[in-house]
Amino acid sequence: MGAVDVWTSGIDPDFVVTTCGPVPSAEVTRVVRGLGRILRRHGVEGPVRARLHWPDTAAGPDDHDESAVVQVATRALGKAYRVQVTGPGRFASTFALERLDLRLSCPPDELSRSWPDPARPVLARVSPQRPIVRRKDCHLQVATPAAAARVLDSMDYDAHLFIDADTGADAVVCWTGPLGVRTVRQQRDAVPALLDDEAAERLCRGGLPYLFFTDPDTRRGRLLYRRVDGDLTLVTASGSEERMRERERGLQPRVIAACVRRALPSGVGVVEKLA
Repeated sequence: MGAVDVWTSGIDPDFVVTTCGPVPSAEVTRVVRGLGRILRRHGVEGPVRARLHWPDTAAGPDDHDESAVVQVATRALGKAYRVQVTGPGRFASTFALERLDLRLSCPPDELSRSWPDPARPVLARVSPQRPIVRRKDCHLQVATPAAAARVLDSMDYDAHLFIDADTGADAVVCWTGPLGVRTVRQQRDAVPALLDDEAAERLCRGGLPYLFFTDPDTRRGRLLYRRVDGDLTLVTASGSEERMRERERGLQPRVIAACVRRALPSGVGVVEKLA
């Protein structure tokens, strides 16, 4: 994996592009200009974060990360939007821009994506067990399945973990089969109780793109999914892992008051790298 560089605009310091790998500076400029046109057309003035990950073509035949990954996140009318596309180089950038334009053109309560999704790589494949390289400790939204499906669409997820407003149980909405969005509830559906390693084994050996399961210690739902590079990410309810560790130590759970987001640095120039 190449070094990470951060680019920003002196005109709008909230417009930040992060690159990883051999991304040409001309491609950064093209993405910034394309995003600028789309955001002006839709009247979006919120912060913008874009990430361009180019594969290192000099890594040799053992490098399995053959596709570029382009991700763009912004906010419009108080709602978060994110798109993620993989593909060859600048084509991935073009598809990501078109995808964001389509999402912002749709009414907030309508789904913009069809299923199967031609812009989504096939992640359902049988493989040896891969490592969990990232863990996301998230504050889960209490929502109806319909509201959770809108988050699924606006954030360009394949699966989304939330708390079902009707049952109070952890649940997942996901893109699956020919019918599109499906809801899996912890108490109503056959959600297995697994340790993290057992879930990783079942996902990889079973050729699954994602797996919703129950942690046998905390009894909270967890979402494990395969990344574009083949490794795994685990999504958990905020504080559940810390509560499990404290229970093992015989302590009472603590109250988590807040979390702090660290802002990216700003600099000058549309395509000037930050030091």
